[in-house]
Amino acid sequence: MAKKKKQGNKPPKPARKKIGVIAEGTFERRANGKNSFIPEDGGEPVFVAERNSMYAMNGDRVRVQLWAKRKKQNLEAEVVEVIHRVKDTVVGILEVSTYYAYLIVDSKILMNDIFIPQDKLKGGKSGQKAVVKITQWPEITKNPIGEVVDILGDVGNNQAEMHAILAEFGLPYKYPEEVEKAAERISTQITQEEIRAREDFRNTLTFTIDPKDAKDFDDALSIKKLPDNLWEVGVHIADVTHYVKPDTLIDKEAFDRATSIYLVDRVVPMLPEVLSNSLCSLRPNEDKLCFSIIFTIDNNANVKDYRIKRTIINSDRRFSYEEAQDILEKEAGELKDELLTLDRLAKILQKKRFEAGAINFDRVEVKFEIDENGKPLNVFFKEAKDSNQLIEEFMLLANKTVAEAIGKVPKGKKAKTFVYRVHDVPNSEKMENLVQFVGRFGYKVKDKGENSEISKSINRLLDEIHGKKEQNLIETIAIRAMAKAVYTTTNIGHYGLAFHYYTHFTSPIRRYPDMMVHRLLERYLTGGRSVPEQKTEEECKHCSNMESVSAQAERASIKYKQVEFMSDKIGMAFDGVISGVTEWGLYVELNENMCEGMVPLRDLNDDFYELDEKTYSLVGKKNKQRYRLGDPVRVKVARVNLDRKIMDFTLEQ
Repeated sequence: MAKKKKQGNKPPKPARKKIGVIAEGTFERRANGKNSFIPEDGGEPVFVAERNSMYAMNGDRVRVQLWAKRKKQNLEAEVVEVIHRVKDTVVGILEVSTYYAYLIVDSKILMNDIFIPQDKLKGGKSGQKAVVKITQWPEITKNPIGEVVDILGDVGNNQAEMHAILAEFGLPYKYPEEVEKAAERISTQITQEEIRAREDFRNTLTFTIDPKDAKDFDDALSIKKLPDNLWEVGVHIADVTHYVKPDTLIDKEAFDRATSIYLVDRVVPMLPEVLSNSLCSLRPNEDKLCFSIIFTIDNNANVKDYRIKRTIINSDRRFSYEEAQDILEKEAGELKDELLTLDRLAKILQKKRFEAGAINFDRVEVKFEIDENGKPLNVFFKEAKDSNQLIEEFMLLANKTVAEAIGKVPKGKKAKTFVYRVHDVPNSEKMENLVQFVGRFGYKVKDKGENSEISKSINRLLDEIHGKKEQNLIETIAIRAMAKAVYTTTNIGHYGLAFHYYTHFTSPIRRYPDMMVHRLLERYLTGGRSVPEQKTEEECKHCSNMESVSAQAERASIKYKQVEFMSDKIGMAFDGVISGVTEWGLYVELNENMCEGMVPLRDLNDDFYELDEKTYSLVGKKNKQRYRLGDPVRVKVARVNLDRKIMDFTLEQ
């Protein structure tokens, strides 16, 4: 901790006066007790001391009373009512004795542990992770009262820890039995009547390219040579909505989940596995129903024509990305000519996107080699190669085309209600910060001008930093300057892709918005009227929110495995880079494996350090030593806390 100034004997501060302002908003809890109230009108966060928090949990909607400002001090707030608790279940570790039991919870969730009566333990034992439902918030005691809902398993057990991460974010970790049974009752037969109603692609060369461990194949490509140097390229997407009807048990469960969740060692599917891995999955040598876009494309990747059809396919071959990449690199192997043609067309499509102003964020993925017990043995990095980009470009083309088909209407006519995937322009203040930050490394980037000029400038920056030690850090800061892509009925275009119209159509097995798009597409292509906008917008907001929560859970699972991987390396030294600067310490990302930990402020004990937000720095008051974002450092692993997913470093001087 930073050195504290000695305090003399001072008279006690007078009690602060409440002012008559009552406000509503969201409570944000911090593990260090520096909680905040976020006003619903979007104003500045207001500090809430723990004693004034009324046991509010992170994310709760609260009503507060504001305190009058003291001279040179910030406004404070006191929670006077918890209007809506964001959740009533909490994950923690049981502590059980003869006469009492508690759930020990992380201080960032709740400062007080939860008392559990002996008859509400559900067989739980000390040291087990459990999900507890809070049943009472007594005013006369400091601890809420709860009952065990589920025992997840022993601390450190991989299954228990992954389920705990899901439960912590309010995400499901098992499938309701009645939903699975409903899925098993769906007929697998494809009738002759259904086949006659579809365009038949079973005799057209078709294949899938997916990760080698994938089981849910959403998409397939077909290719056929046409006269006049033209190609017919089909993008075939699993026809999930043929099987999953609106308002059924399966549909309601899929909507609640809104997305499949990709943790570090598993997929938690949106749909029951009988659908996601079998009936809807475009497995080779099986007749499958699809919703398809069939493009007529010339040798310069210009789309001459397209049609959107319900189809039936029979995939000839299942490639992994690695297998397809090997064929592309060696220019030899099964379906070599077809793969090379699609790769050539995809590269032209990509080049056109970048010329139009699309941003080339090509992040490195952190992956783990894991043993049968879930223990991480090794960390490796995965980069997108040509085989990945081949699939990506045709999926982007399909998504863009579907959005244009519905959203692009003659002047003076109103487009029907639709689901768009939109991405707003970057935040101007964050872009200014990016300009200053990259300037320290000798790079330049534009933050003013036409959107396409700014995006091309960002692309130049990304090209310049490729392969440099600061690449990951600068990419992270650049991404933070970007807006977040969301689902909405209001189309503002997609800045990052440089598309005026964009949606998600290509992954209905794992994303509910794609199912929404399939249903709307079918309705409108058969002359149906526009659906109510408000209801669709509410569904879009739910899907955007669930996407965000799922991404947080995914990051938490990666963080857990990183800390677990480093847990036997205490005392070892590593080179790294300062990846975050806060008032409570420095975050450092290790160069070797991208694991991130913190140098706590209390361990910077050679001076009193203060945060300089403008320069992303901690600055020593006496010696003026400056630790800046992006600075290279050498650190030693000091402590790991697997339960809290944190790792502490000390600086090697």
